[in-house]
Amino acid sequence: MSANHSHGHSHGHAHHHGHDHNHALGHAHAHVPADFGRAFAIGAILNIGFVVVEGGAGLIWGSMALLADAGHNLSDVLGLLIAWAGAELTKRPPSKRFTYGLRGSSILAALGNTLLLMIAVGAILLETIQRLADPPPVAGGMVMIVAAVGIVINGVTAWLFASGRKGDVNIRGAFVHMAADAMVSAGVVIGGALILWTGAAWIDPVVSLIIVAVIVWSSWGLFRTSIGMALQAVPPGIDHDAVMETLHMLPGVAHIHDLHIWPMSTTESALTAHLYMPAGHPGDAFLIALQERLLHDFGIDHITIQIEVSENAGCRMHGEQTV
Repeated sequence: MSANHSHGHSHGHAHHHGHDHNHALGHAHAHVPADFGRAFAIGAILNIGFVVVEGGAGLIWGSMALLADAGHNLSDVLGLLIAWAGAELTKRPPSKRFTYGLRGSSILAALGNTLLLMIAVGAILLETIQRLADPPPVAGGMVMIVAAVGIVINGVTAWLFASGRKGDVNIRGAFVHMAADAMVSAGVVIGGALILWTGAAWIDPVVSLIIVAVIVWSSWGLFRTSIGMALQAVPPGIDHDAVMETLHMLPGVAHIHDLHIWPMSTTESALTAHLYMPAGHPGDAFLIALQERLLHDFGIDHITIQIEVSENAGCRMHGEQTV
């Protein structure tokens, strides 16, 4: 069908122009995998070393707060590796089997990251409740020293990802985890000080409960976003109604159906739509201008438009509930 040929041709232009546009604006997602490869490597090495030290210290001095923090840091090491793998896989070129390449792997990485975090929270919570029933004695001073090192390591790692946290959910996941860890380590330091001051061993498991609350609070938004992306929800920051209005306002457009907007990765989005234009096909210039506008106004990279010039064309995608 001629309309399909025209929209296929226009999609090629959309991809090309989208690439240029991202370079011009310096969008984080244009270079995320290359820019953050070093950050992932440094962050993983720093945190693996710290997990070994903190976990050992927790076992020696019997601190549930340190063991909880070490367990969470271990989950973050795995999270960093998952996020790193997701970022690297997005660079794979398209193939006959994976026609978008492996861009969706960054969404799976973000989702895997948050699920890993929730599993760690459950494990910490279970152990903490057991400790609350019979709190063991804790060496508050050593707990403070080890956790203070954690504030520095987690803070530095979070800083490595700070510049990309707004442009990529996958990078934001790494940043949120590291920033939360820095806050958690600060909580452990405060708990150690209170134990030294009061001698109350129950403070240690209570600090662990606060740690759990901080982790859940800081990662809940990320969890919801990654679930939404995995279910192909309209990406955050794109207003579905505003896109629909933009298409309706185009000269010659009488009706729109089969409009879909979804994330291809944590940094790229795609749109498809059927436009009924009774006056006839508007030509390539119309399609190219529309692609530029949707890219500029909404940041949608991959756009495919099908033009229909007959109301009785028999398009099976017609209808509000048709998918």
